[in-house]
Amino acid sequence: MTLGLLILSTLSLAAAAVPAMLFLRNLPLFYQPGAPVPAGDGPAVSVCIPARNEEAVIARVIESVLQSNWPKFELLVLDDNSTDATAAIVKSFVARDNRVKLHAAPALPPGWCGKQHACWVLAGLAAYEVLLFLDADEWVEPQAIGSIVNSLQASPAGLISGFPRQKTVTLIEKLVLPLIQFVLLGFLPLHKMRQSVSPAYAAGCGQLFAAKKQAYFAAGGHQAIKASRHDGLKLPRAFRRAGVMTDVFDASQLVTCRMYLSGGEVFTGLAKNAVEAMAAPRLIVPATVILLLGQVAPFVLLPIGVALGDPWAGAIAAMAVVLAWLPRWVGVRRFGQSALGALLHPLGITLLLSIQWYALLRHVMGKPVSWKGRAT
Repeated sequence: MTLGLLILSTLSLAAAAVPAMLFLRNLPLFYQPGAPVPAGDGPAVSVCIPARNEEAVIARVIESVLQSNWPKFELLVLDDNSTDATAAIVKSFVARDNRVKLHAAPALPPGWCGKQHACWVLAGLAAYEVLLFLDADEWVEPQAIGSIVNSLQASPAGLISGFPRQKTVTLIEKLVLPLIQFVLLGFLPLHKMRQSVSPAYAAGCGQLFAAKKQAYFAAGGHQAIKASRHDGLKLPRAFRRAGVMTDVFDASQLVTCRMYLSGGEVFTGLAKNAVEAMAAPRLIVPATVILLLGQVAPFVLLPIGVALGDPWAGAIAAMAVVLAWLPRWVGVRRFGQSALGALLHPLGITLLLSIQWYALLRHVMGKPVSWKGRAT
């Protein structure tokens, strides 16, 4: 029993140490765009927002974009067959600011995911050379557009993706949503990502993409991933397959997002595209083992080691606990994440894995998770 506990504690320590060390190495590489330089001859920007039943949030994002200090932009909103007051709210902005343009989405073609089709249509309507895709549930700081544009122009990448600050209110939001940065920085070597256009290093956040228009269409844009529900992963992968570099950055000081409004939305929203990432059949078992062993087991093994009076197993498990917690507490400080969520980290990991297995089960049963009233 004691030998088994010692071995398990050692394995747990190793599984916690690898993502913790990579997280710390990645942190300075996960850059925050600096203050924007004066626009001068800088590029004009087409801000593209797909909107489907967003009456609760659409005014906030439009107002925040219109307060931008970047002078050269248009704001395109595509009403994606909303059944609420989304279009009426956008029309009120169109009436008083000629930078805002409202378009109605055409019928969804067979084989397309709704969001990818909406973004592809928006890109075709865009007049300017930089495309900035935002979700309707975000709001941006006045300097955000300029900072993002300057970063894109200075980068060899044709597509860059920002990870916004996640505003969390309910307990389930606090538990799960901060894991976005944990998974990114704990398991993707950013230094290797920037040395290669290999699709294996593709990463992004579907909430915020900025693209050079020429590179976007050369790579096929959202049309290249038309059936996908996971643009955060699949759009950078499409660019890289076309030989176009992509990059990621920390947008937590520039953009805020309230992704979901309830526990049910968190569960359904994360499950809807999980089978294209961690819940993919070839990934879910190793991901489950690695995360449970490194992020949950230490918190179980430590009290067992103490109760059994095994100082070595207890000490090793204690080190594993520290390493499992380390990225989460760094995230509290760096990204403004919930301290309660960090404290309950193993519970958050367990919940995240539960969502992945639920998504896979639905997929196997041929019952895809629906979102905003449709399964695509």
